[in-house]
Amino acid sequence: METSEATATVSSKPKGGALNIALWVVQALLALAYLAAGIQKTFLSFDTLARTIFWTVYVPHPLVRFIGVSELLGSVGLIVPAATRIRPQLTILAATGLTLIMASASIMHALRGETIALPTTITLFVLDAFVMYGRRKLRPISPKQ
Repeated sequence: METSEATATVSSKPKGGALNIALWVVQALLALAYLAAGIQKTFLSFDTLARTIFWTVYVPHPLVRFIGVSELLGSVGLIVPAATRIRPQLTILAATGLTLIMASASIMHALRGETIALPTTITLFVLDAFVMYGRRKLRPISPKQ
C-alpha cells in the first residue's frame, strides 16, 4: 500500500514542470527585452535612435516605427494571453511573429556585414523559436473553460 501511495504522489505531479518554468522565464525575459526595444523604436526621436541603434539611419523611418510597435505588441503577446489563459494561442502567434522579425534582422545584418549585431539577433531568434515550439508542442497552455 505504501508503494502505491508513493506512486500516486509521483504520478500526480504535472509533466514538464521544469520546462514550463523555463518557458515562463524565457517569455518574461523576452517580453522585457522587446518592451525596452519597442519603446525606443516607437517613441524616441530618430536623432536619439541613431546614437543608440546604429542601423536605424539606414532603414526608412516608418519601418523603424513599425518594428517598434510590433515589438511592443509582441512583448504583450508573450505574456498576457498565456498568463490569463484567454486565447493562449496568441502567445504562440506572438513568438512566431518575433521569430520572423529576428530572422529578418539577422539576414539584414548579415547582408550588410554588421556582424556585431548577429549574436543578439540570433540569440533572440533561438529564444523566440523555443517559446513558439515549447508553447505549441511541449507545454501548451489550455484556455480557460
